Amino acid sequence: MTPLEDRATGCVAGAAVGDALGGATEGWTPEQIVERYGGRVEGIVPPYNEDWRNARPIAPYHKGDGHITDDTLMTHALIRVYEKAGRHLDAYAMAEHLVPELMGERRWIPELEAEALPLQRIFLAEKWIVARLHYGHADPREAGVGNIVNCGAAMYVAPVGIVNAADPDAAYAEAIDLTGAHQSSYGREAAGVMAAAVAEAMRPGGTADSVVAACLRLAKDGTRAAIEAVCEAAAGLGHWEGSFETLRAAVRPYDTVADTYRDQGLGARRPSRVHSIEELPLALGMLVIAKGDYRDTVLGGVNYGRDADSIASMGGAIAGALGGLAAVPAEWVEQVGAASRTDLVAPGRAIAAVTRRVRAGDRERRRAAEAALAELDHP
Repeated sequence: MTPLEDRATGCVAGAAVGDALGGATEGWTPEQIVERYGGRVEGIVPPYNEDWRNARPIAPYHKGDGHITDDTLMTHALIRVYEKAGRHLDAYAMAEHLVPELMGERRWIPELEAEALPLQRIFLAEKWIVARLHYGHADPREAGVGNIVNCGAAMYVAPVGIVNAADPDAAYAEAIDLTGAHQSSYGREAAGVMAAAVAEAMRPGGTADSVVAACLRLAKDGTRAAIEAVCEAAAGLGHWEGSFETLRAAVRPYDTVADTYRDQGLGARRPSRVHSIEELPLALGMLVIAKGDYRDTVLGGVNYGRDADSIASMGGAIAGALGGLAAVPAEWVEQVGAASRTDLVAPGRAIAAVTRRVRAGDRERRRAAEAALAELDHP
């Protein structure tokens, strides 16, 4: 593989593995996780609830056992959108291509153990995309306004960072445009910053520190403050074990989701310039503690609990882009792929091919524009 393909496959497979490992621990505290599994989670584990079909009727999903969740379903869908569009994406691409992906073709959904439309699995905040764009005919650039403000857009924008590899500013701008059809406020901001993080991680010579620096340079408002607070706290920690209280204390002032994760107040997930999602700052914090190491970045997110699948998936995407496919434990890639009946590597190869084509087009347009400017500016 070329370095581009290596980092792209590392990013996409790394995100999927983090997602699958974190699915089992999503929604629980570190203490509950230890009690359920007899210690820290170090790999693929069974569902937290043995009777997973009935334990939470609103979410009768088979999380655990190596099953990818909606984070990966949406990421792979976005890659297919890039393949169809063959260009940089905007909010209109969400309406033109992503909506049909969600409601037009049945796919294997591991958590449902059946073929179904992705629309029938994704969370309410993602169903909003279809409701607003297909049924409500909203302007795609504004359709995200009014939605639940959460990590839903940030969890699948890693492909935007790959297409804009080594250009965090362009990745941020493209993700902000694209996800205007899905999210607003700090949910949309997190998507822009997450895409920028992946773009910087794709850069030859990129490091955990350079990723955080790019995020802090581009992030706005509460998102920037939360990333800074969590990463400063993380810098003083040597391992994810023992880090959870410190990291939670750092992000708490910016997070609208309460310490009792599923018992929300009236202020949760509403637009605000002073708040942030929790998942991206925590993923970056785990990346800092692990010094970019994939395994520890992901396991930190898995054992932190709360929105563990998204934390581990975002951290896994960034660490996978930094280290390439070899950084992602091969046994995890194989086990998750088999359990989910999903090829975790092919989508990374696909988005690398798209990146090559899109960036070639960028170069041609840039050269034409420079030539035109030179002509305009000639006496």
